[in-house]
Amino acid sequence: MSESTASVSSAASAAAVASATSGTVIAESATARGRRARIALRALQVVLALFYGLASALPKLIAHPSAVEPFEKIGWGSAGMYSIGVLELLGAVALLIPVLSSVAALSLSALMVGAFITQVAVFDGQYAATPLILIVPLSLIAWARRGHNAELLRLIRRRS
Repeated sequence: MSESTASVSSAASAAAVASATSGTVIAESATARGRRARIALRALQVVLALFYGLASALPKLIAHPSAVEPFEKIGWGSAGMYSIGVLELLGAVALLIPVLSSVAALSLSALMVGAFITQVAVFDGQYAATPLILIVPLSLIAWARRGHNAELLRLIRRRS
């Protein structure tokens, strides 16, 4: 009887060790997954910041003909073009600042809603899908970095 008790006891110990090891592996993989997700999100922020800074804001700020013509057609002229260019550049920089990333993503999303409406109303929806496509990753960043909003509010209140 004592041999059977000993073998049951050792089997239970082995199961407990396996369970503990399994739990550790699961915790480590969850940590690794979280780390990979944070890195992927940060990479997405950098890619979008480069897009908004170089591909979108820069042509407007240097008055490239490809940017001037649409703003003339809208009727906003160079003032509107430079204003949108500055907003896009500020949004691109803010995407890279952790405490501002969520607000920047929301602001750029709002700008993209305006771009979508303009594309549909003025340009007959020629490139209307582009702003909608950009809203998807911006929304992901805004949601994932929403915890920074409380920190930003604390900083603003402390300055007031």
